Amino acid sequence: MAAAAAAAEQGVDAARKEEEEEQVVNPWEVSAGKGGIDYDKLVDQFGCQRIDDALVDRIARLTARPPHCFLRRGLFFAHRDLNEILDLYENGQKFYLYTGRGPSSEALHLGHLIPFMFTKYLQEAFKVPLVIQLTDDEKYLWKNLTIQESKRLARENAKDIIACGFDIERTFIFSDFSFVGGAFYENMMQVARCVTMNKAIGIFGFNLEDHIRKVSFPPVQAVPSFPSSFPHLFAGKDQLRCLIPCAIDQDPYFRMTRDVAPRIGYQKPSLIESRFFPALQGENTKMSASDANSAIYVTDSAKEIKTKVNKYAFSGGQDSIEFHRKLGANLDVDVPIKYLNFFLEDDDELAHIKKEYKEGRMLTGEVKQRLIAVLSEIVARHQRARAQVTEEMVDAFMAVRPLPNMFG
Repeated sequence: MAAAAAAAEQGVDAARKEEEEEQVVNPWEVSAGKGGIDYDKLVDQFGCQRIDDALVDRIARLTARPPHCFLRRGLFFAHRDLNEILDLYENGQKFYLYTGRGPSSEALHLGHLIPFMFTKYLQEAFKVPLVIQLTDDEKYLWKNLTIQESKRLARENAKDIIACGFDIERTFIFSDFSFVGGAFYENMMQVARCVTMNKAIGIFGFNLEDHIRKVSFPPVQAVPSFPSSFPHLFAGKDQLRCLIPCAIDQDPYFRMTRDVAPRIGYQKPSLIESRFFPALQGENTKMSASDANSAIYVTDSAKEIKTKVNKYAFSGGQDSIEFHRKLGANLDVDVPIKYLNFFLEDDDELAHIKKEYKEGRMLTGEVKQRLIAVLSEIVARHQRARAQVTEEMVDAFMAVRPLPNMFG
């Protein structure tokens, strides 16, 4: 008996070890273990903090508006020093926002929109300036793209970002190929001199097969955290704090940044970090530009959305109506429920759908139909806004100029 118990325990340990080994999360690769991404493990591994109800309530109180559904539902779930930002704000001081996009595809999918939707809420709620970095140089390094194609995609992606509704009087969008130089480059060099090869390998997993420009890229993403990188915006405000909304796979960049910042005379940036948006086929698969059926794109038609959701969205429902009525759905793996968590704004309706579906009174087809309606409306609204974005508007958002209503 003891031997059997020991063998069983070893089997559990081996399975756990195998699952842990399968989970890889870094800025260039996200792959889940057999049970999906273990976010508790990520929080422990990265050393960030959970966002609790008290923190969400505090944001609602300070902004005098309901917290975004991404906050209410724990989709933005982790942070670094967010309380410090809120302390400053409560004491009448300001901060700025920084987020970004790596422009590797012609069109964005809904997962790409999430950080921008949330950043727009933060900009409106706190009335603060925002810088948006388009890392066209990064995508040239990691993808099979020419420099000109990377720059073109940056402008196309900028149009989708602008279509999210950012305030041009508080927003500066820049591409690395066009902007890096001057004070920005000076800060890059200061960061680079503080990070050893051993530290870069430990944080990012670089190896001897990676070319040297990849190894030197992290300072480029680090220094928008420092206000002196933007003298046309923040002259004389070198200690202005920065808050970065991002997915948690970007955390390694900013762990490095936070380590370096005090050594070169700057404040550590704060972070607010989101869960990953799953592929239609489930959390154990990856949304891929090479598989158009793995995601809903902002260019999809209503018919394409309907087909993708009905055909590819992984269901937690049972194999037959009889079993479904008896056993109900497994909400933990159901992709339509996960998507509704992100995009259905009505909390009461979402709770009702979850309860009815879990208890078998609502069928998979009914849940999918509601999701199709929600996504079709979001995508159609985005397409209308995107159609209004001109090349001149892109030029205006990307112009190096003061922001007239930066903290207004």
